[in-house]
This record gives sequence, structure tokens and C-alpha cells, in this order.
Amino acid sequence: MSESPTAGVEIARLSTEQDDFDARLDHLLAWEGVSDAAIQQRVDEILAAVRAQGDAALIEYSNRFDRLAVTSMAELTLCEPRLREAYEGLPAQQREALAAAAERIRVYHEHQKPASWQYTEADGTVLGQQVTPLDRAGIYVPGGKAAYPSSVLMNAIPAHVAGVREIVMVVPTPDGVLNELVLAAAYLAGVDHVFTLGGAQAVAALAYGTETVPRVDKIVGPGNIYVATAKRAVFGQVGIDMIAGPSEILVVSDGGTDPDWLAMDLFSQAEHDEDAQAILVSWDEAHLAAVEAAISRLLPTLERAEIVRESLSRRGVLIRCRDRDEAATLINRIAPEHLELSVANPEGWLGDVRHAGAIFMGRYTAEALGDYCAGPNHVLPTSGTARFSSPLGVYDFQKRSSIIHCSAEGAGELGKIASTLARGESLTAHARSAEYRLKP
Repeated sequence: MSESPTAGVEIARLSTEQDDFDARLDHLLAWEGVSDAAIQQRVDEILAAVRAQGDAALIEYSNRFDRLAVTSMAELTLCEPRLREAYEGLPAQQREALAAAAERIRVYHEHQKPASWQYTEADGTVLGQQVTPLDRAGIYVPGGKAAYPSSVLMNAIPAHVAGVREIVMVVPTPDGVLNELVLAAAYLAGVDHVFTLGGAQAVAALAYGTETVPRVDKIVGPGNIYVATAKRAVFGQVGIDMIAGPSEILVVSDGGTDPDWLAMDLFSQAEHDEDAQAILVSWDEAHLAAVEAAISRLLPTLERAEIVRESLSRRGVLIRCRDRDEAATLINRIAPEHLELSVANPEGWLGDVRHAGAIFMGRYTAEALGDYCAGPNHVLPTSGTARFSSPLGVYDFQKRSSIIHCSAEGAGELGKIASTLARGESLTAHARSAEYRLKP
């Protein structure tokens, strides 16, 4: 690996032809955000306290961790008039942009709605599946280093489209600072309850319920390591969407995209936090050098330059591969949250991409568009989990029930099969239950 010599930017350079390439790439990709034993212990203590003490624990932890001075849950609760005030108080341009993004997200997710279905067999037996929404969903919206009104829309709107009856949102407000855009997004998205809670204590409140916070059926939305650890711990009491790691982007370029564009695409993820990951893959060495130079030149112009610098130094990498096929292999090995196919014919790559959270196709499709307003969800699988996980969607807020309605004739035929298999498992009550319904 080599480091960029200018402007203090340190970003790794790798080539697939290096003997130790696999080990170096594995090291860069490695991320286990919920393995720290000390954090796990602290989270367990917080979960237990909230479960036992309810609102009192939430007040105590909010004062301690968010540097507040509240004495009641009323001070940690935001009602509909306050959300409406935030929305109506936005500058017109922001209000219109938020509304436009919300509508695009809604239209996209309407296409995801699954339908219940049934079919009837020849003997009259009916089999099928009934799709029903969750009763209550909990949304965690990050706060702290940045505020994310887009996350409110991306989590709440699919829940509404799915038919969820009640949406509960939690958002931390360190030092009591409220973000008006976040509140406005909650109003626009139709969130029913908003509590200014964060961290493991917010997850505990949603999972177990307190005197004030309703217990939910599923918790969705990203957060820091304490939130991720808490979500893993309460899974089973409630459903969760995923264990989200740091944001990440993989850009594959054939050399034909403006290096400045690609540098800024990499920055767009690196600015989230110091653990975010930005990777560029190309088989064009001169192009990689041009992007590296653009990174050095443009980094000082960023408001969050130090965060970006640290992110690129820790986990960023520019990879030179042999050819297009090797680039496709790297895509599926990395299984990125965000994949930019900055190539001449992105449609020709789709058949080779098996693992990616979201695929941004062509030179003009910046990943940032997906973060805010393209329509598809920006809550995506991270840390290689795109190998088995999908973006957040309407389906995450619904469940499916199997339908089995046997006719007398169907019960007779199925009963014979069930009886034989049940007796083979020595479960004779199962067998006899089926046999009672056999025709004489």
C-alpha cells in the first residue's frame, strides 16, 4: 500500500496483482460494530434498568448522556402541534424539497406492496397467504454529528404504505438541540409519537414499553454502536430491520467519468463519520491517479474535511484490478451498501452483480440522489450483509400468514400422508388427529 503524498490525505492503494491483496482487503473490510464486551455490558445494564424502572430510567439516562435537565417525560415528548410548527416554519425551498422527496419515496414504495393470494385445488382445498401490516412500528432517527430528516421519510413512509397503524419515533437531542427539519419530516411522514430519546435507552423503551412510550412490534433505523448493540439484544422481544454498520460506497469506474465527480462521490460517504468506508475500483491506472489527485485537491474545500480525512485514512482504498470481470468479482466479494457503476454500459453489468444494497447506474447517478429523493430506500445492508439482506421496504412492516382450508375430500387425502409421516416420527397424537378426519 502507498499513501497520497499531498495535502496530508492518506488513502490506501491496492492492486489485485499484489501477493497479499486478499489479506489487505480483508483487513480494510473488517468491521464488527457490536463485539466490544464493555459496551455490551453497559447496554445490558441500560436495557434492564429501562425494563424495570420505565420512564424514570429514561429521564435519568437522558439527563446523563444527552446533557439535559428534565424532570418528566412530558419534556421528552413532542406533540403534533410542535411538529406542524416546524414544518410550517421551514423556508419555502426546504419545505418544497422535503415534500417532493416524500412523494417520490411514497410512489416508489407503493410499487412494493404485496398482495394476499389463494388458490383452490381440484378437491376444493384452499391454500394461500394473507399479508397484514404490523400494528406499531418504532423508528430510530440518529442525532449527534448530523441530523437526518431523510431517515425519517425513508423509515416512516414505507411503514405508512404498508398499513402500519401507529408509528413511534425516537431521536436523540444532545444538549436539548432540536432539528427543525427532522421534526418537519416527522410531521410530513405522519409519525404519531415523537420522543426525544436516544441510545440504548431509546431502543429499550421501544422494545419493552414504559408508562409513556408504547411498546412496538418492530424497531427500524440506524444508530451508533450502542443502538446497534441494543437492537441485537432486544431481537426476539421485537423485530428489527438489521444491525447497521458504518456507511459505505464502492465506485467502479471505467475511466470515463470526471475524477472530481468520483472524488466527491467518495467524500459523500466518508463525511458520515470516521468509520465510514469509500472504495474506488478501476482497471485504468492513470484514472486512479487522477482521482487520487482530485481527492487531495478537493478535500480542503469540505466543511467536514477532518472527518473525511480520518475516514479515508482508516478505511478508504483505491484498487487497481485487471479488467471488468475482476471488478465484478470484487463487487460481489465486498457486497457494498452503495454500488456506483460509473461505466459506459451499466445495464450490461446487472447480470453480474449478485450482492449490493443499492445500485447506482451510469455516470450521472450520484449516490447522494438515493440518500434523499430518488425514491428507493436509503436504509441498506452494510458490512457485507447485502449477501443475504435487502433494503428496508414495505415488506419489513408486514407479515404473512399461511391459509389452509381443507375440504372433506382434501382432509382425507392429506390425512393419509400426514398419518404416515407422523407415525414415522413416533408422534402418534399427530397421526390420530389426522386419521380422525379420514373418510370411513
